[in-house]
Amino acid sequence: MVNLSVATFGGGCFWCIEAVIQRLKGIATLKSGFSGGFIKNPPYREVCTGRTGHAEVIQVSFNPDIISYHDLILIFMTSHDPTTLNRQGADSGTQYRSIILYHDETQKEIAEEVFKEVTPLYEDAVVTELKPFEVFYNAEDDHQNYYNNNQDARYCQIVIDPKIQKLKKRYADKLA
Repeated sequence: MVNLSVATFGGGCFWCIEAVIQRLKGIATLKSGFSGGFIKNPPYREVCTGRTGHAEVIQVSFNPDIISYHDLILIFMTSHDPTTLNRQGADSGTQYRSIILYHDETQKEIAEEVFKEVTPLYEDAVVTELKPFEVFYNAEDDHQNYYNNNQDARYCQIVIDPKIQKLKKRYADKLA
């Protein structure tokens, strides 16, 4: 029996992070959704206003014997810009903030370790929020597996395709 671990994090639009992380070895399940806010079970249209306090995030079940939490967070931190506050590219607002929601103290310590590792890679300070996980709300079905279902969409071609190409170059050994 495989013991899976859970990780929750977001860095801008959840479609982008989802598309990158779901290509890694050891990922068992992945859901796009919302976390870090103050309204129960918010719909996407409410989160988009920035008034719910939620961030767009993914929640991942993964096999730590295949991919470590450290590697997962390292890939996450280098697949988006963790130095822009409440913004990723053209997406701006608190719902697009860079955030890691740790599930235990070990995850918190590992995330802090990764912050130190990636800081020299960026000119500006890393502003990724690090908070204890409280609750995750699934996004609507049309937001799940978005890239795989919409690869011909302009957003996917312009924004997500380059992230996947970068992943293939940098972390080829981690791809499923």
